[in-house]
Amino acid sequence: MRYSIVWIAFACLSFHCTTRQSSTITLSQQALRDKIMGGWAGQTIGVTFGGPYEFRFNGTFIQDYQPLRWYDGYLKKTMLENPGLYDDIYMDLTFVEVLDRAGLDAPVDSFAQAFARAGYMLWHANQSARYNILQGIKAPASGHWTNNPHADDIDYQIESDFAGLMSPGMPNTASAISDKVGHIMNYGDGWYGGVYIGAMYSLAFIADDMQYIVTEALKTVPAKSTFRQCIEDVIRWHQQYPDDWHRSWYEIQQKWSSENGCPDGVFNAFDIDAKVNAAYVVLGLLYGNGDFTKTLDITTRAGQDADCNPSSAGGILGAMLGYKRIPAYWKMGLKAAEELDFKYTGTSLNKVYNTSYKHALEMIRRNGGKVANEQVTIAVQTPQPVRLEQSFEGLHPVDRIPLYKDHVQELSFDFEGTGFVLKGDARKQGPNVPDSSITMEVYIDGSKTATIALPTSFQSRSNDLCWNYQLPDKKHQVKIKVLNPSPNNSLNTFEYLVYTSKK
Repeated sequence: MRYSIVWIAFACLSFHCTTRQSSTITLSQQALRDKIMGGWAGQTIGVTFGGPYEFRFNGTFIQDYQPLRWYDGYLKKTMLENPGLYDDIYMDLTFVEVLDRAGLDAPVDSFAQAFARAGYMLWHANQSARYNILQGIKAPASGHWTNNPHADDIDYQIESDFAGLMSPGMPNTASAISDKVGHIMNYGDGWYGGVYIGAMYSLAFIADDMQYIVTEALKTVPAKSTFRQCIEDVIRWHQQYPDDWHRSWYEIQQKWSSENGCPDGVFNAFDIDAKVNAAYVVLGLLYGNGDFTKTLDITTRAGQDADCNPSSAGGILGAMLGYKRIPAYWKMGLKAAEELDFKYTGTSLNKVYNTSYKHALEMIRRNGGKVANEQVTIAVQTPQPVRLEQSFEGLHPVDRIPLYKDHVQELSFDFEGTGFVLKGDARKQGPNVPDSSITMEVYIDGSKTATIALPTSFQSRSNDLCWNYQLPDKKHQVKIKVLNPSPNNSLNTFEYLVYTSKK
């Protein structure tokens, strides 16, 4: 059964002949709200369940004999004692709050400024984008790979839930939201992760066949992108090994686990790349086949970002099933947690259930649907691919060279290739010393290429000291010079990565 709704009105006799024609689906407002609740509850359950295993199993999976804990009261306990675990949800809620405050046509800068100046800690593409925005680099340049070495990381993929949940049956509308918000922090495969997750949420409102949801949503991603090729492989491996998710996991690892973007993942088992972690989400959704327990278990056991991946899978499945059909075992303690505001936000689950429902009704009206007589009629959209873009094209990491120096005032290093990333940090000297900013000049081959401000504050820091991916493929010298040395802070280097255009 592909659809679990009140009734369906087609432009022709079957869904598959509507690829170039419109169709409508009608369901009760109660059913719509139940699915929105299921999406938010499902992702909250998933991230809580996977939290203890986040990046503890890199390049391996959690063995089947290892028990994964879940008990009554665990949700509320985790939300109170480990609020930072919910970074994917409080980022989601930041965007929901902007929409609620500024309206559904809120400009991109409203979203960018809201998360850049929020009180929570961020990492990877989000933190690089926050740094860029605070330094005056606006979206979409803030997420572009030449300005953000983490552009292909998972960040928007784990924050795009809101776009799908407010776009029931309208995957292209979800993609348009993702185009605006997702490019704040990501580009290429990093952006496609959010487009894809949003489309799966959107289709989960109108379908109850997970194979269909996974496959149909992928049509929003360009066929030539490496992201789509990766997920197509997972779908094919599931068909080839329908009873062995471990075998498909090995195939993912063998073909798609080589990181060439994130400076923390290159030459390491750590992998926060969007497409690989999306592959684990799809792994759980396909092999779980609508079973909430199997879906969360497999997605968590796949490893790497083992809290955000079951959050995505749990949210999509929760939207498909609806809140009422999430098994009681997984809703243990949920009522007590629903009244709590997620830290750094003014929003609880109970509140976002209502807010997302309100946004979804408005989106249905805006996109040719109707809201009347306790029902909604959705003008269903046939998924269309977004534009093609790829990060780090033609770049291949060839070396990772240690360069441990503290209290740097001047430093230089040589390399041969087309690009580099210098890793390190700006650090204040003691807990009672106020945060400040170190100003650093960068010279490449004797010419000054940048003057960079490096805050010592963890919240406004730059993930990486400096980088350049677009140099001639030859020998180069990089020199950095601190312009304002102070005993109150220290510039420290750790290592640098080298890229070349040759495989």
